[in-house]
Amino acid sequence: MFRTITDKFLASPQIAIAEIAEAAKQGVTLVINNRPDGEDPGQPEGAAIEAAAREAGLDYAAIPVTHAGFSMPQVEAMRAALDGNDGKVLAYCRSGTRSTLLWALAEAHGGRDPHAIAEEAAAGGYDVGPVRSLMDAFAAAK
Repeated sequence: MFRTITDKFLASPQIAIAEIAEAAKQGVTLVINNRPDGEDPGQPEGAAIEAAAREAGLDYAAIPVTHAGFSMPQVEAMRAALDGNDGKVLAYCRSGTRSTLLWALAEAHGGRDPHAIAEEAAAGGYDVGPVRSLMDAFAAAK
């Protein structure tokens, strides 16, 4: 279900409304939706997940990532969401990969070591290879 990437960041495939309670039990205070509505028939709409999260006392942010890939506004929005939260974050998409890649980019953009980020992602079962060159570019610019 939820994969631990760090003690403050969890990634997940598409969540259901019923999983919001479990996220809250695990200390999640912010749910980030990285999946655009309508990507798959039958997927819960972001508004329904947001309503459930808010009802459970959790914050919610939508930073959808489409097949077009990642953009700086998305990286900056993810960084702002992470910086603005003191508890655990649960980010989800179809498989958890886009959420983890966007997290990795936001962390690298924020000045963290790309190697450490890659190790954390790998320990959670995700490969940041597709965005590693961009992570390295962010690190070189700091």
